[in-house]
Amino acid sequence: MNNHLDEILKEIKALEKSVQEEIRRKEAEFQYKIRKGKVIFEEEVLRIQATFSRGLVKYILGARLLNILSSPIIYAMILPPFLLDACMTLYQFLCFPIYGVPKVKRREHIILDRHYLKYLNVLERFNCDYCSYFNGLASYISEIGARTEQYWCPIKHASGKARPHGRYHHFVDYGDAETYRAKLSELRKNFDDAE
Repeated sequence: MNNHLDEILKEIKALEKSVQEEIRRKEAEFQYKIRKGKVIFEEEVLRIQATFSRGLVKYILGARLLNILSSPIIYAMILPPFLLDACMTLYQFLCFPIYGVPKVKRREHIILDRHYLKYLNVLERFNCDYCSYFNGLASYISEIGARTEQYWCPIKHASGKARPHGRYHHFVDYGDAETYRAKLSELRKNFDDAE
């Protein structure tokens, strides 16, 4: 690897570390802790979040008709990913030890924690975890593929590769109920930078 590329990669790692530090700062700002994989908010924060909750009936009645009509299609799409998840987990369980490749920790990619947010109703919580599962699974599979590629064909592509899921920086901070409610409609339309 050339020195310039080494330096760029070091800068990327430093920036990723800064992102993690900012996330930890937000934990303090929105008063939550993570204990044994569970998010725990201060009681007062939970009370404040609950004031931003929109009831299920009101949420459904306020939904666009096309959103409601398309929901069975979205929910039916869970079956193929479950099968893919099982296949990829079995693949790495059986093959990675043969290759001497470290296994990808599924729990570091598939993170279901948005159901702890009291400002979401039961359907919003389900939908958030549903999306988290899909995007986490994509990340998990991508890492399994990357480790496989490193073992079998560690050659860069001429055009380089983009990093997956570049939408995350648009998201509202975890625990920020007020901004979530205020910006949700705008965020659902903000794809100006998408190609």
